[in-house]
Amino acid sequence: MQTTVETTEKHTVKLTIEVPSDQVDKDLDRTYRAIAREIKIPGFRPGKAPKPIIDAQVGRDVVLEEFVNQLVPDYFREAVTDEDLAPIGDPDVDVEQLEPGKSFIFTATVEVRPRLELSEARYTGVKVTRPSTEPTEEEIDSWIERLQRQFAELEPVERPAQESDLVTLSLSAMRNGEPVDELTREGYLYSVGSGEFGETLDAKILGAKPGDIIEFDEDLPAERFGEELAGPVTFKALVKDVKALRLPEPDDAFAATASEFDTVAELREDLREKLQEVKDREAEGVVRDRVLQAMVDDVDVDLPESLIDGETEHRVRHAEQQAARYGLTLDQMLEIQGWDRDRLQQDSRDHALRAIKSDLVLEAVARAESLDVTAEELGVEIGKMAEAYDRDPKELAKQLDRSGQVITLAGDIIRSKALDILVERADISQESPEAAAETEQQADGTEEQA
Repeated sequence: MQTTVETTEKHTVKLTIEVPSDQVDKDLDRTYRAIAREIKIPGFRPGKAPKPIIDAQVGRDVVLEEFVNQLVPDYFREAVTDEDLAPIGDPDVDVEQLEPGKSFIFTATVEVRPRLELSEARYTGVKVTRPSTEPTEEEIDSWIERLQRQFAELEPVERPAQESDLVTLSLSAMRNGEPVDELTREGYLYSVGSGEFGETLDAKILGAKPGDIIEFDEDLPAERFGEELAGPVTFKALVKDVKALRLPEPDDAFAATASEFDTVAELREDLREKLQEVKDREAEGVVRDRVLQAMVDDVDVDLPESLIDGETEHRVRHAEQQAARYGLTLDQMLEIQGWDRDRLQQDSRDHALRAIKSDLVLEAVARAESLDVTAEELGVEIGKMAEAYDRDPKELAKQLDRSGQVITLAGDIIRSKALDILVERADISQESPEAAAETEQQADGTEEQA
């Protein structure tokens, strides 16, 4: 099969594809056999009618149309693979020649993804900082407090309920005048601030004393309570008692009880080492993100709007599917998050732009480095997927191959190897404590806005 490629306009190419006559004859025979199996012709068994009879029965034009519909997509995929093109959407196809004994010629005009060409010097020595991984005393204190809470004792208090107290409740729930037994609790130990029954209970229970009765309405979300319990409910709660957590002193006796160490100093040192390991692993991911982002920021590439729009809509559909899994509409989920469709659309577009540019950068590095993927590497990744989804690796491999997803998986592996090269050759310096604090403040501000 021969293919010529002509650029007709920005991001658009016209492929002229010529299929040899011998290949056309074989594929046309397959089309005749497929049609023969689907129609009933008196005097012939299914699939056995000769070509002249089929032509007379359904018309040769219909046969040729079926041939084009069935085989052109295969020819097109083979051509774009050979030419290393990445189409966006379906091509506009024009048949130029389809005659007996001659090659089949058609053109396919299609929009394609742009390609970046990067020299080794361009992607070597990318300057980024590595976040500090030294555990702070505050972080260690936080872990010590978690251990203290595991060994804390409850003691009744006479004062009103405060945050983190535990309150014994008799809780009943009504909907449309009928009791909701699944939400009824008797002698239930409730942690103030847990939000287990929504935010309203926590707001009303602060300051409550034994003997107080609290009534409130709550709209229960499906993602937490399920479809059957979701919706408006009226609660009534009797506060029976209030208990406070009495934390043990973080001394050597506590360390001996809560851990394998004899002193709190040894416990703190062990926590320091474990936190260091965790933060080291997290830092590796941060560095990879920063290196790739630095490359994305450094390249200038003109992207087709259709490519951006397609990736954006894919992300919006994913959000809709997520909402549906929780039994919500997209608008309901956005309202819970304090978002609207305009913000979702803009956020999806921003992420789409970064994802597309990231892929183009990594693909350019992969081409420059002549990276490929081995059967062993594919096997390892398929094995991980099979274990995660509790599937047989061989059956999963067959499914991925049949669906064409194995090509996507191979691409993911190659891009990951390209990112490995970027990180290995990057110029990485240690982030200063001041910069780390500023980054953390920015992240906190972003979370508050979201």
